[in-house]
Amino acid sequence: MAEAALTRSVPLLAEQTWLVRHEPAQRAILRGAEAVRASAAESLGLPLPAQACRAGSAGERAALWLGPDEWLLIAPERDGCMAALRRALAALDHSLVDVSHRQVGLTVAGPTAALLLASGCPLDLDAAAFPVGMCTRTVLAKTEVVLWRTAPETFRIEVWRSFAPYLADYLTEAARGSI
Repeated sequence: MAEAALTRSVPLLAEQTWLVRHEPAQRAILRGAEAVRASAAESLGLPLPAQACRAGSAGERAALWLGPDEWLLIAPERDGCMAALRRALAALDHSLVDVSHRQVGLTVAGPTAALLLASGCPLDLDAAAFPVGMCTRTVLAKTEVVLWRTAPETFRIEVWRSFAPYLADYLTEAARGSI
């Protein structure tokens, strides 16, 4: 029995099935009061969450709550929504900073996704503690990320571009059971 426990490990998973890099996207950090949140939600056609650590999405657009007056906005690169948002917010006190160049999106998916992420993340990723729709800033393998559970077995990771190769290598090693 003890021998079986020593030889058991997480199976090596084909990278293309469990770890996917997203296409380039527009990303912006929006900061502002309630009027800004409401105007942005209307302009983008999606809910900007007022509740802590929640995400709102519509199609390929998303708004992730990062703080009481801060959201990470994500939209397809070809989408013109950020220019429309700038126009919609022009009369309101706000900050809208384009961070598209700074970060990339990765998805980790599969029945062992939460376990795999838990190898380097201090959060409780059980579905009861971190349900679908929840998002937060956290650390994954010593790397600051925004983690968002998009489906029961799927997590989206937003990570700074320069840390993405390190994080992908870390997750690959964790999947092999080397970590």
